[in-house]
Amino acid sequence: MAGKPVLLITRRLTDVVQARAARDYQVILNEEDRVFSHDELIARCQDVDAVLPCHSEHFSADVIAALGDRLRIIANHSVGVDHVDLNAAKKAGIVVTNTPDVLSDATAEIAMLCMLGAARYGAKGDAMVRAGKWDFWSPAFMVGRQVTGKRFGVLGMGRVGQVAADRARGFGMTVHYHNRTRLPDHLEKGAVFHDTVEGLLAVSDVLSLHCPATAATTGIINEKTIALLPDRAILVNTARGNLVDEPALIAALRQGKLFAAGLDVFCTEPGGNPDLAALENVFLLPHIGSATEETRDAMGFRALDNLDALFSGGEPQDRVA
Repeated sequence: MAGKPVLLITRRLTDVVQARAARDYQVILNEEDRVFSHDELIARCQDVDAVLPCHSEHFSADVIAALGDRLRIIANHSVGVDHVDLNAAKKAGIVVTNTPDVLSDATAEIAMLCMLGAARYGAKGDAMVRAGKWDFWSPAFMVGRQVTGKRFGVLGMGRVGQVAADRARGFGMTVHYHNRTRLPDHLEKGAVFHDTVEGLLAVSDVLSLHCPATAATTGIINEKTIALLPDRAILVNTARGNLVDEPALIAALRQGKLFAAGLDVFCTEPGGNPDLAALENVFLLPHIGSATEETRDAMGFRALDNLDALFSGGEPQDRVA
């Protein structure tokens, strides 16, 4: 153990990831696998060289200011880094990394599940059969929306958005997208680029959110932007909950402006929104976009790769601050 950097792992990771971490680091585990409070997070991060957190731990400016001089790196077990104040980390000389690439397939699969679950009343039908209440059938029974041939709008055509677009093409959907910059032809693959969000919304029968959570994107789906979508469109969100104004979404679902929504993320996590849960035209999942064995292993290994690079005197490949 002597000479090994001290590493705090804030949540339970897969066995193989924790075994590798224990081989190379002096590991401190969160045996209860619960979210640390503000003060607990500060206390646990004292006298450690590195921390490997998830998106559930919030490294705000005041938390980072209280971490002391020993901590060298926050190696996130996530792609999104909206839970870390990057400017504060830079000022404190703390390296911040994430885990891109490895979860694109898994998250895109969940986007397809959310789309189909919303379009075809997946949650309502499942609950009906499980409760023994399926006692009727007719041609007008539980008629959903077919996605084949529809227009699939991608807001944020990064790694996950590109894979989601590929999966949507498999359903015979035409792909439209908005991104900060247009993709080159070999990545665009015939998708239609829109240089404004408004232009994308107008042609999105299904709108799938894949942009990062930033000050500019917070609440980007709101009463005004929902009104630009085609009537009876479907909203899919597997990115971050705060991209959506939830009261505006609920109103649009109740009024029939939107046909349905498929959501893996919420403004309040864990827990979600009980007003959304009360609606039959919403398909809900508990933020499990990357929750496959293969992906969670890969995320943990990617975070450890970043740690290994730093402590061997190199540059972490996924440095964001």
